[in-house]
Amino acid sequence: MMRKRPRIVIVGGGFGGIACARQLGGADADVLLLDRRNHSLFTPLLYQVATAALSPSDIAEPIRKALGRWKNIRVQMAEVTGVDSAAREVTVKDGAPISYDYLVLATGSDYDYFGHDDWRTHAPGLKTVNEARVIRQRLLLSYEQAEATDDPDLRRALLTHVVVGGGPTGVEMAGAMVELGRHMIPRDFRNIRPADLRVMLIEAGPRLLSAFPEELSDYARDYLVRHGVEVVTNTPVEAMTDSSVTMGGETIQVGSVVWGAGVRGSPAAQWLGVQTHRGNRMPVARDMTVEGYPGIYALGDTAAMPADDGKPLPALAQVAKQQGEHLGRALRALIERGEPVPAFTFRNRGNTAVVGRNAAVFDFGKRRMKGRLAWYLWALVHVYLLINAEKRVLVTIQWVWRYLTRQRGARLIDETPPQVPAATSPGVAPKPEVH
Repeated sequence: MMRKRPRIVIVGGGFGGIACARQLGGADADVLLLDRRNHSLFTPLLYQVATAALSPSDIAEPIRKALGRWKNIRVQMAEVTGVDSAAREVTVKDGAPISYDYLVLATGSDYDYFGHDDWRTHAPGLKTVNEARVIRQRLLLSYEQAEATDDPDLRRALLTHVVVGGGPTGVEMAGAMVELGRHMIPRDFRNIRPADLRVMLIEAGPRLLSAFPEELSDYARDYLVRHGVEVVTNTPVEAMTDSSVTMGGETIQVGSVVWGAGVRGSPAAQWLGVQTHRGNRMPVARDMTVEGYPGIYALGDTAAMPADDGKPLPALAQVAKQQGEHLGRALRALIERGEPVPAFTFRNRGNTAVVGRNAAVFDFGKRRMKGRLAWYLWALVHVYLLINAEKRVLVTIQWVWRYLTRQRGARLIDETPPQVPAATSPGVAPKPEVH
């Protein structure tokens, strides 16, 4: 009698899910990857889509293309709504339950609006292609509207752009926004001046890049201020609309707002009824198992795995990718040779953020780097992490061209603007995107 091959269901086609599936390619198991979108996205470069430096297709790859060479892997576009651990089934929207022998939850994270989910439509984050396109549309449209008006107050408001959150995303976005405006305005516009542009970076805490050493944080702030970004710290946002932000009791009229102030894990923990850690991340053991749920593993941003110092590993792409590779290899060994899943050890490749042209910061723990050399290293690391050789070549060519000419080729305004779906509850997915 032929032995039934085990079925491994992976939920999520991000860094962790794709890495896990690739390690299981050709294994003696049937692998099914579920994702509510049909593409895998390199989110660290979404800010460049939002600021017209890259196109969405430069940093996105159809999941079927990424995994298509392995015949034991299937991909299904589906929105997961829950897990029945007793029946060992995953429930999906508009579909029959899907059975599993092993379940990998690699469902990522979303931006946390700290109880103000209605702000999402006013201040989109940078987690999806749709959000990046919305930001780009609003940003570029504000320049066009400012060019067309004779009202100096309205022009000033339209050219005021606010980034909320002083982490890597906020710092990168603010630097890119001011660079875009300072070089685009004198070339392409006649009625507005670079001096009309105002980019503000608002951080509720005492300093930017709080996860980095203070030396690198100070460098990032000094660079941004020198290049025209107004950095405001110790000041949380109190209210906002599509055209205004209130902070410190002052209301500022704005052309666009971008959110980068914090993330929370996906609703995967709620599917299992697991008590979460800070940021809605579910606790997992060092082998990525969820306690009390045999055969269920969680990794990446949705999981809180303790590091050697007892603190949860950071929600970084390199963590998710390493965990996915480790778990994929371990599940293969478990199925084919009966070897138990070993504990995961994170190998820190360094934490980085780009600040602007020829400026970045790198924290390797004991060693630190800043400036032009860190910027080159940042570029090399991000090109290397792109999903395939085609994307690496395309992005490299565009970066070189942009560096030499300071021109941005993805400055497109759609006559039918994209919209940010209003959030109803954590984990509710927007409608699938088609590109």
